[in-house]
Amino acid sequence: MASLSISSSSTIINSRASPTRQASFSSPSCISLPMLPPKPLQSTAYCPFPTLDKRRKIARNVLTRATEVEASVTAEADTTELPEIVKTAQEAWEKVEDKYAIGSLAFAALVALWGSTGLISAIDKLPLFPGVFELVGIGYTGWFVYKNIIFKPDREVLFQKVKDTYRDILGSNS
Repeated sequence: MASLSISSSSTIINSRASPTRQASFSSPSCISLPMLPPKPLQSTAYCPFPTLDKRRKIARNVLTRATEVEASVTAEADTTELPEIVKTAQEAWEKVEDKYAIGSLAFAALVALWGSTGLISAIDKLPLFPGVFELVGIGYTGWFVYKNIIFKPDREVLFQKVKDTYRDILGSNS
């Protein structure tokens, strides 16, 4: 069984070759490997992170800019008004007595949304169903447009239903 050994001069030597041939580096059984380039010096190496002095300068700069801008931000916050829907949502949240139950329901709704997304993606991987669902979606969209949007009286009834639902959900008289 032949074995190869590596000498300290980065040369592979065949152990089956004769001892006189091993000493000679020009023999066909010796392979010379190229030398590796030297390691770069630490002072020339690029460091992506700033040094401690640079970090202190950045922190001081950010601190001074924050104090300069702080006065203008508080003045602008007093003059800006929240949109009506945000005010309505805040008022509705303040009226809620059991905030823990509402938070739990919101969390359950997010979990259900996540689960239904997984179910739909699993069904979408089946070979026949995506095409059938696409046809059903196109058909329902066409029926909905014909039934509720094309003619003006139907469109007005649809808008009234949407407004009534909006009022029922928010509980306002607007």
